[in-house]
Amino acid sequence: MTPIRPPSRTTDTGRHSRPSGTGRTVVVLVLVALGALIPVLGPSPALHGTGEAEAPGTGGIALLRAVLFAALSVPLGELFANRLARSLPGAPPDRPRSWSPYAAAVGLAAALGLASVVATGNLVPDSVADIDVGGLYASRDGRLALLEVNGFLAAGLCATSRRPGLQVWPLAAVIVADALRAHPTTEYSPLLGSGLTLVHLTCASLWVGGLLYVLRTLRHWGATEAGPALLGLYARVAAVLLAALTATGVCSSLRRMPAGTILDQLTDTAYGRVLLAKVLLVAAVAALALWARIRLSRAADPLTACSPARAEVVALGVVVAVSGLLTALPVPIRW
Repeated sequence: MTPIRPPSRTTDTGRHSRPSGTGRTVVVLVLVALGALIPVLGPSPALHGTGEAEAPGTGGIALLRAVLFAALSVPLGELFANRLARSLPGAPPDRPRSWSPYAAAVGLAAALGLASVVATGNLVPDSVADIDVGGLYASRDGRLALLEVNGFLAAGLCATSRRPGLQVWPLAAVIVADALRAHPTTEYSPLLGSGLTLVHLTCASLWVGGLLYVLRTLRHWGATEAGPALLGLYARVAAVLLAALTATGVCSSLRRMPAGTILDQLTDTAYGRVLLAKVLLVAAVAALALWARIRLSRAADPLTACSPARAEVVALGVVVAVSGLLTALPVPIRW
């Protein structure tokens, strides 16, 4: 007797085809986005009614930081996903075209924009004449900004060389520089804060960029058994990354908003409002991730897990944008 395989859900006609899953995904994202809408519109709505002043160029700085984070995620995710793919027995050797050189170019432009702000005393320059390039070497923030510029430049050169894996080192230098920048020496226990930010930013980059490249690889491979295996392997590692992200995020929040004041500051400060929006979005991402893992293990066609996984990538992109805004807002006062 020949065993009969249950019909694949993707080949059914009627109401249980793939678009219904996509529709549910859109509903989840819309509901969560509505809850987080006001804080993520920009600095002005987040600052409204808090008594906090908006620093000059906050919107532009938030955009540049979001672009910089995205430019970090793409190459790190490619290196991470490629390493996972090489560990799979029988995986096809071909890979999608690398986006790392383009990400390095975009990251370099964002780092140059942020360095120009530092070179004018943390103000948005009105002209090139306002930028004091030599002054960057005279301050800690200036030297860190230059390190980020050089890091993306070196990463781009490595990405176009015969050994693209070497770009992990300049990208690591960019992460270290940004972690140090986020916690000035005048802050309470700055090295601890920088360590938490370093782990948080690294895990976030691997999660976002890794999922993007895994989905690109699955589409490139087509209907092969290695595709679901790669997605499943990524899912197991992503669970660890999510745990590390949650732990470091909670610790960083408690450092800036002590437990006794965190509920008030989540609604009364711009930083707290945007942080709350980020938490809601990450919760939605986690729900989409769980949905994808359930489909991967139970569906007749494991590749149907790609539908919520694609929505997860979109939601993670919004999280990156919110994170950029979070870094540009005033740090709440430790009451």
